[in-house]
Amino acid sequence: MPEQPARPRQLAFDLPVDSRHGVEDFLIGPSNEAAYGLVERWPAWPDAWLRLVGPDGAGKTHLAAIWAKAAHAWIVPASEVVEGNVPHLVSGGALVLEDCDRGLSDEAALFHLMNAIKARRGYLLMTARQSPDQWGLRVPDLLSRLRLAPHATIEPPDDALLRAVLVKLFIDRQLVVDTGIIEMLALRMERSFAAARTLVDALDRLSLERGRRVTRPLAAEALAALFPED
Repeated sequence: MPEQPARPRQLAFDLPVDSRHGVEDFLIGPSNEAAYGLVERWPAWPDAWLRLVGPDGAGKTHLAAIWAKAAHAWIVPASEVVEGNVPHLVSGGALVLEDCDRGLSDEAALFHLMNAIKARRGYLLMTARQSPDQWGLRVPDLLSRLRLAPHATIEPPDDALLRAVLVKLFIDRQLVVDTGIIEMLALRMERSFAAARTLVDALDRLSLERGRRVTRPLAAEALAALFPED
């Protein structure tokens, strides 16, 4: 019999993912409940500014987006905080500064911005992966102020929240995955939101390339590639 032609693989394109950042899409568990509660207390915050700390992919941007919508705040990277931009940045009365621990270059400008926000009776939400002591700050007054600022920490997810995050990430990509596969992934993957995002991205691409749904063998292949066992 003549050989059957090999089935062509589908090309995997980087299509936009429907990542919802509404309050109804924020999944709450023991690891982020305190952070969510503190942010949601606005405008009854303990101070004009608030620090939100957590690892990559923990949900800081999502939580900041929820607050930004409620407060009509602008969202900008910390790298945009330079002396010449301060009057414009505080003019809206509410501001989110993202990635303060790795994008900040003008410490004096941030100190000035915090003073200006307070003078305007505005609000500032800062996100970072680490506490201010790990930011490499050189201005003692700024470090002292940031240490004293109210803050909330998002911890690594527990089992239930990790499974819920996996389900949400698959739904965002319009992928239907069996409950048993979700359990398998949660059991064997690294326990972090960033790892969940990386794993779902990999399975989305593999599923498209192979032209089939996410199965146990496909999940096992992705797990072995991303989280090899010792």
